[in-house]
Order: sequence, then C-alpha cells, then structure tokens
Amino acid sequence: MAKVVLITGGSSGIGFAAAQAFQKAGCRVYTMSRRSAETPSVLHLRADVTKEADVKKAVAELYAHEGRVDILVNCAGFGISGATEFTASEDAKKQFDVNFFGMVNVCKAVLPLMRAQGSGRIVNVSSVAAPVAIPFQTFYSASKAAINSYTFALANEVRPFRISVTAVQPGDIHTAFTAARKKTFCGDDVYEGRIARSVARMERDEKNGMPPARVGDFICKIALKQRVKPLYTVGFSYRCVCLLCKVLPCGVLNRLVGRLYAK
Repeated sequence: MAKVVLITGGSSGIGFAAAQAFQKAGCRVYTMSRRSAETPSVLHLRADVTKEADVKKAVAELYAHEGRVDILVNCAGFGISGATEFTASEDAKKQFDVNFFGMVNVCKAVLPLMRAQGSGRIVNVSSVAAPVAIPFQTFYSASKAAINSYTFALANEVRPFRISVTAVQPGDIHTAFTAARKKTFCGDDVYEGRIARSVARMERDEKNGMPPARVGDFICKIALKQRVKPLYTVGFSYRCVCLLCKVLPCGVLNRLVGRLYAK
C-alpha cells in the first residue's frame, strides 16, 4: 500500500523537492502551504501553519480522503537577519511562529491520527545553523535549535506508539529561500559594516550551495527507512562541521564561527 505523505512548505524549495522525491518513490503526496501550488501527482492543501484551526481543517481533509497519515515532513520556514539588538520583537516572534510553532501545530494535528493507527514517521527540517549558531542570524539559528530539542524530546514521548521522529539538518542550499530572507541592516553603522558583510557571506555560500533536489532525495530516503536516528545532517562537509561542534571546546568553536561570519 502506498504511503501517505504530508509535506508543509511544499510549494517551493526543499519542500517542493521532497514532494517530487516521494512522488517518484510511489507515495501518495499532499503538500501544505499558504499559496496555491500545482505539482503533477501531488495534492495540495491550502493552510497557514501558524493558524492552528487552518492546520486542523487541512489535516482533517487529508484524513477524510486517505484514512491515514504515514509520514509528516515539516519544511515550512523562512529566515530573518540583522543585529539581535536591532531586530524588532515582532519579527523575532514571527520567526519562531513559522519555523517552530508552525511545526508544532502540524505535529499536534497529525499525532492523534498516527497514534490511533499505531505507526508514523515525522521528519522535521532543521539546519546546520542549529549547532553552529550564525551571528546576525540569531533568531533563525535559535528557531532551528528549538526544532532539534523538540524532536529529541518528542521522539521519546511517542516511541511506545510506534511513531518515530527525526530531524534533518541541511547546510547551504541554493533555493529561493535566500531572496525571501527578511534582512535589516539597521545599526550597521554602529557595527562597522559587519552586518552587511556577514549576510553577504551567508548569501554567497547559499547561492553556491547544493541543489534542493539533493536534500529532497535525502529526506525521502530517511523517511522511508525502517529505523531512524534522532538527527541527520545532509552532506559530508556539513557532517564534518557538526562533528567539530562535538569535539571542539565551545569557546574555540564560537571564535571560529565569529571569524567567518562576524568580522
């Protein structure tokens, strides 16, 4: 029987690539996003992940059609950048509302269904920016670190129901995410141009990053595995970076990151 897959943020970027990968793998694929989306052999649910009522309605619609949800992939998210002290509180809260609480809303809607059917897999898209906190992208890094903590805790809570939960950490990806980032250079004069230089460095790395199809294929492969670990990192070089995060003293690691992104 074909697995039923729900992917948030599936209208573009990693979510779109993941939808294509699951479709090629023979799954029944549903995407969820605020915008309308048309992808061959993929069914779209229009919902804003930050609105719990929208999410519940969309998930109920999916369940009415399929009678089950086997895999949930939480891809919805966006980025902001700027100096922490000059970032508006509303922007910081919106960052968490989409990246973190949006994921929470969808998990809350899907978990009772997975628990009732006695199985399920949840894949939360995190980032290498979780273990490697990026200066001038403080709230983005913090939202991704929160996803990791949530994933680890939830995995232990729902394991007795045969529901497995894992997080996937991509690094730099060449997608429209870069252009969509909300940037503020307020205070750049105070920081002597370091905000602009840091963001330019990050965006250059993203534009030279791996294609989203590679991450989509990786997510599909992990989601369809029989057993999963709580955390995966995409790409050999990024796995090496995450290994350094474990072995280097935190002070040394943070100074290295500062030299790359805060000069």
